[in-house]
Amino acid sequence: MTDPISPKFVDVQDEASDPSVLLEATPEGVAVLLLNRPTRKNAFNARMIVSLTEAFDTLAGAEGVRILFLRGAGGAFSAGADLEWMRRAGTLSEAENRDDALDLAKMLHALRKLPMLTVALVEGPAFGGGAGLVAACDMAVATADAQFSFSEVKLGLTPATISPYVVEAIGARNARRLFALGGRFGAGEALRIGLVDRVVASAEALDAAQEALAEEIMACAPGAVADAKQLADDVAGRTVDHALMEETARRIAARRVSPEGREGLAAFFDKRKPAWMG
Repeated sequence: MTDPISPKFVDVQDEASDPSVLLEATPEGVAVLLLNRPTRKNAFNARMIVSLTEAFDTLAGAEGVRILFLRGAGGAFSAGADLEWMRRAGTLSEAENRDDALDLAKMLHALRKLPMLTVALVEGPAFGGGAGLVAACDMAVATADAQFSFSEVKLGLTPATISPYVVEAIGARNARRLFALGGRFGAGEALRIGLVDRVVASAEALDAAQEALAEEIMACAPGAVADAKQLADDVAGRTVDHALMEETARRIAARRVSPEGREGLAAFFDKRKPAWMG
């Protein structure tokens, strides 16, 4: 039995100080996850990674969430790794650093596997792990002045944990270039290579894009959305042979006889809204 998320901001980590992540969900199923370290430009540290993982685990089991928006507080998406966290990493053993990095990798994987549509809303910097969050989402909208970077090589490092999602989003050749040079690039280039899907003029336009996407997703059956996302993953890179044709035929047949499939077709022919639109 899954539980709905309370429609208010909640601290997903029980600490006396300000929460590093805030999660809000409306009764209609629109969730907003806010990175909440504005004085550090929402840079990652161990606490934020744990909080993000807990939030994604909550969302994975939540009933009725149709869309998730990721945003950063204070006009910044995320400046990447927190400097104090990076300094601490330099004092750890290789095994300890592996465990530390694995926490980040698991957090990104938890985001990538969420069943609802996930959308990064980017303003200001999205550097390193912040750009990895963008790549792990299903889509991204950025303001025209947003900046992106994979600058790890300038510190003698590599963007290893975020690389599967970045390469999936922008392709290996773009990734090799951007990983190797480590420079900053703007929203226009991010749009060209596929890291973001839309560029808007301002933070106000970003709010409008959030509202429009939240309205748009309500026309889509939530179970079908989850299955469609999984379908894209399962057929990517596969040879179109008889086995794949059989599998895709089986999947659409199952959808046609599912409660959502029957309701959607009935609503279409009856010229009415389907039940999931309320």
